[in-house]
Amino acid sequence: HVQLVESGGGSVQAGGSLRLSCVARGYSYCNYEMSWYRQALGKEREFLASIARDGTVRYEDSAKGRYTISQENAKNTAYLQMNSLKPEDTAMYHCKREDSGLWPCRGVYWGHGTQVTVS
Repeated sequence: HVQLVESGGGSVQAGGSLRLSCVARGYSYCNYEMSWYRQALGKEREFLASIARDGTVRYEDSAKGRYTISQENAKNTAYLQMNSLKPEDTAMYHCKREDSGLWPCRGVYWGHGTQVTVS
């Protein structure tokens, strides 16, 4: 069983920064990719960035330049550094882990999210 716990959200003024964290508990020996998504009120969940265990990163175009994804494999933790925040960044931010190996290292897991509010 895999559990994801996000933290680091909060209320910040426009132009400020936040760093979100996502700790993955369970099956730490699996090969997986961690991703960040967000969902604003009344909108669909959107992909922001992902990072593989080997450090390969991908960004959605809207996240390039202001967001940076990183990880500490030893801590099974992924981070999302968000700078120059705008009111339109207000959303619930979710972490996802996708395991792509053989059982039990196969599955998609989501955290409950951490709220970011920019005013």
